[in-house]
Amino acid sequence: MQKHTIVVCDHIHEAGLEMLRNDKNINFIMAADEDKIKLLDILASADVAITRSSTDVDEKFIAASKNMKAIVRAGVGVDNVDIPGCSKEGIIVMNVPTANTIAAVELTMAHMLSCVRMFPYSHNHLKQERVWKREKWYGYELKGKKLGVIGFGNIGSRVAKRAAAFEMDIVAYDPYINPSKVTDLNMTYTKNFDDILACDVITIHTPKNQETINIINSAEISKMKDGVVLINCARGGLYNEEALYTGLTNGKIRFAGIDVFVKEPAINNPLLDLDNVTVSPHLGANTYESQYNIGVQAAANAIQAAKGISYPNAMNLPIDESKIPPFVKPFLEMGQKIGFLESQLNKSQIIAIKVSGQGEIAKFVDSLSTFVAVGAMSQMSDDTINYVNADFVAKEKGIKVEFEALNDSVVYKNLITIKLTTAEGGTTTIGATIFDDNVFRIVSIDCFDIEVALKGDMIILKNQDVPGVIGQIGTTLAKYNVNIADFSLARNDKKQALAVILVDSIISDDTLDELLKIDACISVRYARL
Repeated sequence: MQKHTIVVCDHIHEAGLEMLRNDKNINFIMAADEDKIKLLDILASADVAITRSSTDVDEKFIAASKNMKAIVRAGVGVDNVDIPGCSKEGIIVMNVPTANTIAAVELTMAHMLSCVRMFPYSHNHLKQERVWKREKWYGYELKGKKLGVIGFGNIGSRVAKRAAAFEMDIVAYDPYINPSKVTDLNMTYTKNFDDILACDVITIHTPKNQETINIINSAEISKMKDGVVLINCARGGLYNEEALYTGLTNGKIRFAGIDVFVKEPAINNPLLDLDNVTVSPHLGANTYESQYNIGVQAAANAIQAAKGISYPNAMNLPIDESKIPPFVKPFLEMGQKIGFLESQLNKSQIIAIKVSGQGEIAKFVDSLSTFVAVGAMSQMSDDTINYVNADFVAKEKGIKVEFEALNDSVVYKNLITIKLTTAEGGTTTIGATIFDDNVFRIVSIDCFDIEVALKGDMIILKNQDVPGVIGQIGTTLAKYNVNIADFSLARNDKKQALAVILVDSIISDDTLDELLKIDACISVRYARL
């Protein structure tokens, strides 16, 4: 099998490096300590690069990356990546947006608690000045206070859940989500920003863009309660710093907890002079756990991109992201993975791909079909298949790509169904949906209703529904020292059964051959994600 070259340009956690070293299909080059000039020479052979803030993906970087399929920014921010330049050369840019989620959530809570109890100041008063003066440090309780959450995504929603555990009343503002995401948690959803401004504590968790820069300015602060507490552990510039300084000095804002600034390092920022501000030097991702997660996710994304399985969290998608709701992007990634999966289950010439959508996702099924085609065709040739050329390659190879919007599912809020047909007459049809927290789930395979995770090494075994088959499967896998991670079973009215078995290791042809020899076995297929 063809080897793919991944170059690591900046240091990531050792666990991520181990993933790259241990994949037999990856040629791993560690270049984090190389001179940036020498790095340009190394990039000439790279299929994928992993970068952080120390390496600028600029004109020179892109020009040197003659065979580059994708770049993974190990972190959230992509300020140092020339995304338009990469797009022009057909390079997919990805980031790792959720690896530091819990770290950012907990830092937000730390600032919130520090503000209402003035913890850093009482700490310094005792430890640095050696003054024991309890009466100086009367704070406030979070219980019963109203928390306004601006942005109810991965971080904002988790902050809200933790604040609810403190018995706070939560009001959420996010025009890009389904209100039920908030109301199902017994929280209040609002489209009126003034409802947020009326809260006791306000925290923001949005990306930084033209819509959100200075979203809290002097006009908004003037509408707030006297004594409001403001928290920003998201991006510098979401709160206007001059307006924030004025509000903190005139008493309108009682306290502010700030982790991010417009200009960093912020060692001369005027906010540091105030005695009603808690600050930290952009520590949102600074936990050992988040650095582990960033390294592992960056490596996993790079491996998937190198192999053409999928491009998780792609920043330069072939669609206008401002025109699609946030819930669509995970479906695009899931669709590509299913296309890749089905191409392995039908190892012959693909002649047709049909993509169906039910629910809100049906409005975006045309874009979804492009992603499915990329996944399905990625193993067909040595040509690089990407979002830009997928439709062209499909036509060139005589593959008919269709899509349709169907009536809503009676079971799932959103459901996609992908049917792949080969020249030998074989078809595979997989239905899938996404549960809360972007958990991908297959819910049907070839008319068998089954629920299984879309990941890992997967054996799909179809058999006559007679006693003893499960035991024979287990015995056979144990014989070849294969550990079962998950076993899902479905049955139909034709007295047939379908088992989907997730395993912890690569399956050999000998193992598959012996499974096929089970008397009741009809077919055995194997795929790796």
